Amino acid sequence: MNRQAEITASFLEEMNKHIDDFMAGRVEEMFHLKDIAGIMCLHPVHISNVIKLHTGFHPCHFYEQRIVEEAKKLLSDNTLTIGDVATRLTYDKSNFTKFFKQYEGMTPTVYRSLLSN
Repeated sequence: MNRQAEITASFLEEMNKHIDDFMAGRVEEMFHLKDIAGIMCLHPVHISNVIKLHTGFHPCHFYEQRIVEEAKKLLSDNTLTIGDVATRLTYDKSNFTKFFKQYEGMTPTVYRSLLSN
């Protein structure tokens, strides 16, 4: 494995581990790129540049994709309001709706309604 692939794989592993911990309630705050870079003992700009070169995407793309996956899981639970899902993912309802629509092309409410059909 070349160094770019190694750094990318390590970033994705640390990112996924952190989000798993966050969703399970083992940590209270979402990491930023600099936090994951600190774990990897690399500079955030270096990680960003390497991942962008290796994948064509900025590291935030992968982070946001994972947040959308978690949002979809939470939205499938009808006991949670859209506001509850937003709060759980550290968004306010309005910003969560914009974020979700940007990635999924529909609002969380529309997504949820499609789940019940």
